[in-house]
Amino acid sequence: MILPIVAYGDPVLKKMCVDINKEYPQLDALLANMFDTMYNASGVGLAAPQIGLAIRLFIVDTTPFSDDEDLTSNEQKALNGFKRVFINAKILNEEGSEWAFNEGCLSIPDVREDVFRKPVITVEYLDENFKQHTEVFDGLIARVIQHEYDHIEGVLFTDKLSSLKKRLIKGRLTNISKGKIDVDYRMRFPDQKKKR
Repeated sequence: MILPIVAYGDPVLKKMCVDINKEYPQLDALLANMFDTMYNASGVGLAAPQIGLAIRLFIVDTTPFSDDEDLTSNEQKALNGFKRVFINAKILNEEGSEWAFNEGCLSIPDVREDVFRKPVITVEYLDENFKQHTEVFDGLIARVIQHEYDHIEGVLFTDKLSSLKKRLIKGRLTNISKGKIDVDYRMRFPDQKKKR
């Protein structure tokens, strides 16, 4: 089932999310709905707060990035089919020199800005079967994980921009929160009771 994606301005996007356990109700259905919702919106990641749930859960599928002709064949191979569920994730380490990449977010449609992040991360997380993993990720996979991880920490990519950039996009962000934007996927806007 395709769920509405929560738009910029909704308080749930600024909440520190809570851990879940195996008893979380209908987790399999929730994960299936999250993947359906993400694919419907042409996303590569989706965090639970983006569908209104303040829980430490996000999903990633970087396959769409594997078509980028600017990447090496090894990078394309790593991205193709990288599909994961991250439950109760913790980033244990970030290393390397920060690099910029133009990021966007399904909750903030039509706003893209360069965000600086470290290229290598170590993440501890549970998968959909609650099996624990500690893994090192790099490149675009690390970036997508960091972006989604920020969501469960109550942080948006726009929070990482300079004050000048924030001032330049303030009007666009206000319009998004009021639902004054055309998108081709379902959204829930904080300033409107109706869903689109």
